[in-house]
Parts: sequence; structure tokens; C-alpha cells
Amino acid sequence: MTTEKIKVLIIGSGPAGYTAAVYASRAGLNPVMITGGQPGGQLTTTNDVENYPGYPEGINGPQMMMDFQKQAERFGTDIRYGLVTKVDFSGYPHKVIVDDKHEIEAESVIISTGASAKYLGLPSEETYANKGVSACAVCDGFFYKGQNVAVVGGGDTAAEEATYLANLCPKVYLLVRRDELRASQIMQERVLNTPNIEVLWNTEAEEVLGDDTGVTGVRVVNNQTKETQDLDVKGFFVAIGHQPNTEIFKDYLDMDEAGYLVVKPGSSKTNVEGVFATGDAADKIYRQAVTAAGTGCMGALDAERFLAEKEFEASKASEEVA
Repeated sequence: MTTEKIKVLIIGSGPAGYTAAVYASRAGLNPVMITGGQPGGQLTTTNDVENYPGYPEGINGPQMMMDFQKQAERFGTDIRYGLVTKVDFSGYPHKVIVDDKHEIEAESVIISTGASAKYLGLPSEETYANKGVSACAVCDGFFYKGQNVAVVGGGDTAAEEATYLANLCPKVYLLVRRDELRASQIMQERVLNTPNIEVLWNTEAEEVLGDDTGVTGVRVVNNQTKETQDLDVKGFFVAIGHQPNTEIFKDYLDMDEAGYLVVKPGSSKTNVEGVFATGDAADKIYRQAVTAAGTGCMGALDAERFLAEKEFEASKASEEVA
């Protein structure tokens, strides 16, 4: 197995990873980025991005990520297509294995592996992805202004998505598979007191309906009576949670119960010195491209300061020996 020694390794390539790359490369740290299995992250599965500053006409998600990539490459980031298959943060420098065949020893590691939205697993979800099926009301809700939509889920995320969409849409169906909401009491009250949200209890989505224009409805089934009905909706929002892509770090980094990396407040620092967490891998609250980019900046600045301190300590130690 070949071994390579570098200063900064960025794992992941969404808004957080590319922003970290821009800052680290401009600081002369010669970062290496391993893109991961989905280069560009979740935004590459999004057609229109209209809520990122600097794009007054909106932009196609994949094009936006290509712009981010070009900017990172312009300053010298070494972008490599591959998958990190193993890490060892027990010693220093940090060891990372790429594609099971190449070892990188990195003085600092910036994690930007993101999170993946959970879906129901219906084939029709894939058929109408970005054509009416979404996992982010804040991202896509505006496109369904004045139209009826359905939201799946019974937790806080689903309740928040439903109330957000209720400000834009005349009718919001909330599909809850149980006879109660799992959401916090305050979110339950908001949902139940919003007149244009109709909660369908004991109800599950059976199939997303549509045609060449996109989603035209959703077939739901009552899991108690087995009765089915077709809801007339143009948007289908799945709000059953996200899964952070952090499994590979579980032996070394602190995580919360859902698997999100824990950072020290006001920073991107993890419990391991020289390892920094950015973007959706450490953010279960906002999960937006602009907030991910902000933490990417933090990760690069934290890494730069960490390396500068290491260099200072090393030079001081060598002076004392001399």
C-alpha cells in the first residue's frame, strides 16, 4: 500500500468541503480532497437552488457544485475521485485509507461527508425525484406556492415542514403512520392549530402518482381500515429524518444518538486534536448549503490555526534542544 504525507485532507465534496478547500488552498496549505461516492453532495440531486446568495436568477444544483469545484481548483486544491474506506485517528499524524489501497498521513483532517435524507423506498419516489418529490421544504417549498402538497412523517421535522408549507400552500396533508405525533408538544400544537394542515392518522404513502409534468398526486392507505384514497397534490415532501454519513468515524469521534459529529461550541473542533467536522455531518438543525459553506470556512480556519500552533511548538522545541 502506498503512503502519502500531506498537511490538510478534506473528506467530502459538498458546499462545506469545497468552501474549506477554497480557504485552505488560499492559505497555502495545499489541501487534498477525496470527493466521496457522491461528488458535490446532496445538491447534485437538486434541480433549482434559489436560496443561496449570489445567484439572483437561481442556479441548477449540479452547476452550482461545478462552480464550487472550479473555484477550489483555481487556488490549487488537489481534488481526487475516491472513497475513504478506513480511518485511524488513534495517533498522529492521522491515517486515512482511500479505496482500500492508498494511505494518507494527514496533519489535519476536515470532515465534510454530509448527510443523506431518508426516503420511504418507493420506486415512484425515485421516478419523480426533483419533479415533485423532495426531502427539504425550505429548499423547494417555494416552487409549490399556491398548490396542494403532502408531507410524510410524525416528528419535529415533519411538523416544521408542514407548518412552513402551510404559509405557501392552500392545503397541506400530513401523513402520519401512527395515531399520534412524535413531535414535541409545541410543534404538535402548531400543526393541530393550523387550519390548512389536515392530519391523516394511521396513513401511509403507497405510491406517488404523476406524469411527464411531475407529481400529480399520492395514493395513501389507512393501515387500520386498509382503505386507499388518492390525494390531489403537486408536491410530496418526505420528512422522516436524515442519516449523517459518519459511520466510518464511530471508533474515534464523539457523536450524538443520531450519529451527528459533536463539535466544541463555536468551532469545528472534534474531540480528536487536528480533526474538524463541518457541514451536515455535524448539523442536524439547519442543513442548508449556505450554513454548510459557513462551517467549511470555519473548518479551514481552525485547521490553519492548529497547524500554525503545531509549527510554532515544533520550532520552539528545536530551539530548546539547540
